[in-house]
Amino acid sequence: MPEQIMETLDPKIDGSSKDIVQENIEKLKEIFPEVFTEDKIDIHKLKEALGDYTDSKEERYNFTWHGKSMARRIAQTPSTGTLRPCKEESKDGDTTGNLFIEGDNLEVLKLLQKSYHKKIKMIYIDPPYNTGKEFIYPDNYKDNLDTYLRYTGQVDDEGYKFSSNTEQSGRYHTNWLNMMYPRLKLARNLLRDDGVIFISIDDNEAANLKKICDEIFGEDNFLGTIVWKKKTNGNNMGYVPPVHDFILCYAKIISDECLLGFPLEEDFIKQNYSNPDLDPRGLWTTSDLSANHKGPFFSIKNPNTGKVYNPPSGRYWVFNEIDVKKRIEDGRIIFGKTGKAGPVQKKFLSERDSTRIKAESWWDKHGMNSDGTEELKQILKKTKIFDHPKPSITIQHMINIATEKKDIIMDFFAGTAPTAHAVMKLNKQDGSTRKFIMVQLPEPCGEKSEAFKAGYKTIADIGKERIRRAGDKIVEENQDKEGIENLDIGFKVFKLDSSNIKPWDADFDNLEDALWDSIENIKKDRTQDDVLYELLLKFGLDLTLPIEERKIADKTIYVIGLGALVICLDSDITIDVVEGIGKLKQELEPEIMRVVFKDSGFKNDVVKTNAVQILRQHQIEDVKSL
Repeated sequence: MPEQIMETLDPKIDGSSKDIVQENIEKLKEIFPEVFTEDKIDIHKLKEALGDYTDSKEERYNFTWHGKSMARRIAQTPSTGTLRPCKEESKDGDTTGNLFIEGDNLEVLKLLQKSYHKKIKMIYIDPPYNTGKEFIYPDNYKDNLDTYLRYTGQVDDEGYKFSSNTEQSGRYHTNWLNMMYPRLKLARNLLRDDGVIFISIDDNEAANLKKICDEIFGEDNFLGTIVWKKKTNGNNMGYVPPVHDFILCYAKIISDECLLGFPLEEDFIKQNYSNPDLDPRGLWTTSDLSANHKGPFFSIKNPNTGKVYNPPSGRYWVFNEIDVKKRIEDGRIIFGKTGKAGPVQKKFLSERDSTRIKAESWWDKHGMNSDGTEELKQILKKTKIFDHPKPSITIQHMINIATEKKDIIMDFFAGTAPTAHAVMKLNKQDGSTRKFIMVQLPEPCGEKSEAFKAGYKTIADIGKERIRRAGDKIVEENQDKEGIENLDIGFKVFKLDSSNIKPWDADFDNLEDALWDSIENIKKDRTQDDVLYELLLKFGLDLTLPIEERKIADKTIYVIGLGALVICLDSDITIDVVEGIGKLKQELEPEIMRVVFKDSGFKNDVVKTNAVQILRQHQIEDVKSL
């Protein structure tokens, strides 16, 4: 048998998602190579290298709970699942840049670590509030994918359910923290360096959420807390009836690019700028001439009345005496009409440093619960089918102050998908092409619920239908707007499942079957599309990249990213097919072309052995078999 020289993708390695632990170890090797002995970390040497930055005291400031160490490990454990495309539930699937993923968000976040590492500009989540009612989460974190498959009925274990969390469980806060911690750890990896995350929460877990976010994102990267007025009265609930929620905001790395602020709109300009003296420099507003930091202290005389003014007590002028005189002559410092009115400076709209204004922490005109309920009712044309969905306008305001142009927005507790709705609305408004990634567990709607009666089996079903209808509604209502035909209102649907590649799991009793399976190691119920998208995840490519289908010698060839990756999953591959792929390199001229075949797909071993040599002649070095 000719020697096999083609590199094989090992299912035990490449069948899993990104190994975060191994990646961190490689980074540590680059920084501290001296702390490694026989490829293991010498903790004593690491402590010496870190010097005074280690703390081994038992009593120190920290935040912990039962299961925290396990929660850390869960975030670092690779997933053995994959995402299978669902074309029949997608909308404009071949052209859209948007994603809707059904699955347990912990597993999905793991699977997206390669393809979307440092690509997300903004994440918004509205996680379970832990109010003493049930929220579902996997009760077997050691095999989270298996728990999910059983829960969704994809494996035969009727009646299997996630655990619930109630005030009577004895681990009320602990369960919630163990659910949130690994998800936030993984989410941070997906954020760009200038990315931000917004998290809605109420009083029950606000303090705990702040503490774990301080740990995961860093206290220095805390941008602020938005107090959002969600309703007009608290219905006499509790000692202080609540009418608000909190929205915590953190940056990946704090900078001026994290929060851009609200764009200046006409209403804001009308309310704050005018030109009563018909100044040729245009609209202006007034600003205080004094500040509380140390500065010049002198008297300013009104040249028209002779009245003298000093800075208010404890304050100083922002300009020196010479600059003040120049600005008075230039009409940039003016005095009020009344005798008591002191000097103020003019600030012209045309001279603003930014076309945006910072968002403040109190939001009482940014949508309320009732708006979200009514909005969903109008879109689905049904009575109330979901309790208090977030209004898209509230999320739209967050997107507006944090993103622009082609940014990606993610929501991994998507619910009825108001975040996707908000992205489409804002893109229509400002002409941008932002993209969204929604992740939602297919949580069943109760058989007695209005949603179930309306034909929705899961909350994910509600979300998908909401996006379909909301997109169509936006286009219909803006038919006359220029460029509306280019608005992306589609989305690709993917569903979490086990890997398409069979694991090597042989023992003495099933050795013969396992050997035959190893020849054809792709599961029988999986399609080429299933395998294709799993390979995109393994190679770290965007799931919305255009995929071109070509025929070479009657075999299907998938060309991804204009030739960056070429995949052939057919059987009976001949030399003609290999030669045709080589010619694609000359035609498409990608900088690097990677080629993947099915390991059992070659007509014979001679073709398999010669394939690598032929492709090398075409300057294709990265060739793998699956």
